[in-house]
Amino acid sequence: MNVVILAAGMGKRMQSALPKVLHPLAGKPLLQHVIDTARTLAPSKLCVIYGHGGAAVPEMVRSLNTGAHATIDTALQEPQLGTGHAVMQAVPQLDDSAPTLILYGDVPLTSAASLQRLVAAAGADKLAILTVEQANPFGLGRIVREHGEIRRIVEEKDASADERAIREINSGIIVAPTRHLKKWLAALQNNNAQGEYYLTDIVAQAVADGVPVVSAHPAAEWEVAGVNSKVQLAELERRHQANLAQALLEQGVHLLDPARIDVRGELICGRDVSIDVGCVFEGRVELADGVTVGAHSVIVNARIAAGASIKPFCHIEDAVVGPKSVIGPYARLRPGTELAEDVHIGNFVEIKNSQVAAHSKANHLAYVGDATVGSRVNIGAGTITCNYDGANKFRTVIEDDAFIGSDSQLIAPVTVGKGATLGAGTTLSKDAPAGKLTISRAKQMTIDNWTRPVKVKK
Repeated sequence: MNVVILAAGMGKRMQSALPKVLHPLAGKPLLQHVIDTARTLAPSKLCVIYGHGGAAVPEMVRSLNTGAHATIDTALQEPQLGTGHAVMQAVPQLDDSAPTLILYGDVPLTSAASLQRLVAAAGADKLAILTVEQANPFGLGRIVREHGEIRRIVEEKDASADERAIREINSGIIVAPTRHLKKWLAALQNNNAQGEYYLTDIVAQAVADGVPVVSAHPAAEWEVAGVNSKVQLAELERRHQANLAQALLEQGVHLLDPARIDVRGELICGRDVSIDVGCVFEGRVELADGVTVGAHSVIVNARIAAGASIKPFCHIEDAVVGPKSVIGPYARLRPGTELAEDVHIGNFVEIKNSQVAAHSKANHLAYVGDATVGSRVNIGAGTITCNYDGANKFRTVIEDDAFIGSDSQLIAPVTVGKGATLGAGTTLSKDAPAGKLTISRAKQMTIDNWTRPVKVKK
């Protein structure tokens, strides 16, 4: 199968310098949604027609040319003279022996199942159109039938009053026999109100050539909804998130409010997972059995193991949280963090590029960066690893059963031995021996006869 995706529009109503098809929906560009769906059909040819936006659209497309998928080709439409003219740009790349499916880069939510129904309806020799009944079809091309058979499509600006009363609309998504499609495209005329070459005019040509014109229908009206403004983008975002939430609920995930969750990637959940309101999931996130995620947490490309509890207002990115661990509230796990079983990371604690072994805890107000922390370690409030000298980063090692007193600074590279204790307020610049108390603090003094300065009146 050939697939052509039209993505050349400027999108003036978006009020943005970013090409319309590159605006994000659920964390990825509109165009990528369409490409991902098209690829589920295993096309032999896939071509994106671009126009406005310079190199931005081809660059995004090139970034997707990985793996076992068919390579995505691009073709420039310049100037933009309508949908028919856009498809003309792909003609040299189309294989005559396979049908051609035409999609739109700003219609992101069409399901693979609906496209498969359309392809099946087209077979090898029919022109198939994805149509839908709309209560308010204003501005959309109408499907004109005679005795139940599709005869042509008429655009709003060219329609008569009777034709404008028709509620069945053309989504623009079609499958056509490629040999016929090339002939029809070559015969298109632009004698219409817009002076453009309408792809929809091929319907009348198909009828004239005796090629059957059939239709298929999506499961829902929103599957053919396009994006022309930020308002429409926001509407489709909420629709898409509602669909994702519904799927999670059907899998058994407990969503405290399905209307207040945002999945901007892939969220994989085990059994008895609970997600509170306002949470955002980006990239690939795995929540194992029994995980709870507190309100307004942001989790990015992370794995949360079974029974872990993420309390409210946490930010976790490129990190691994071990089973039965407790994180937050207000904790931040940065890239490279790996926590083992039953690790407690409390409020206003930040961990970066560090490994923390089982049953260790840093319950409040600490920074642990570029560190290897053993088991059963207690890191007191106000503790920081001083891992950066302004040019290079160094590693801190805290061995099993160590106790780090509050307000300590560990100047890397440094090692705290097994079972060692650092007294509160210690600035550690040399290794602390195992099993011993190490203290580094100024001697406490009281100055007699000292008086606090007073402000001089001017």
